[in-house]
Amino acid sequence: MNNTVSVIEFDLETTASPEKVRAALIDFSERRPQLWPGIEPSLYQVYSVGETSADVREGSKGPGMKVWAREHYEWSDPRTVRWTVQESNFSAPGSYVAATVRPGRDGGSVVHVTWDRTGSTVAGRLMCRMIRMSKGKPVAASFKRGLAVLESGN
Repeated sequence: MNNTVSVIEFDLETTASPEKVRAALIDFSERRPQLWPGIEPSLYQVYSVGETSADVREGSKGPGMKVWAREHYEWSDPRTVRWTVQESNFSAPGSYVAATVRPGRDGGSVVHVTWDRTGSTVAGRLMCRMIRMSKGKPVAASFKRGLAVLESGN
């Protein structure tokens, strides 16, 4: 497989305002797994939160698997939140995801997602390959679940 096409990018539209989407992206309270249903509560841990950065562990569970990453979140750019792997059981350090939020139609938002993960284990490489082959569908589905929570007003 040609690894030069490692970056997946896509746009998602939501009726939630840019302010609401950004606030949810940088909400590191105990409520985070409810805002972003792809986060398994038992794998969520906050190490530190600053003015424009945070260090947290997040993960997901699936049938017979558990993946996690210690991420460094950074949001000094008012439109973009980027999280970069520091340590993980599936993804190489330096791998990242970024979400750039801009105004959409009628007070909503467009979220531009950039996904650039490199698997660090056999299972991680397989998972990243599957995500690339699907053009990011599992990542988009996870974001859509979170945006649906925001749209519902919770």
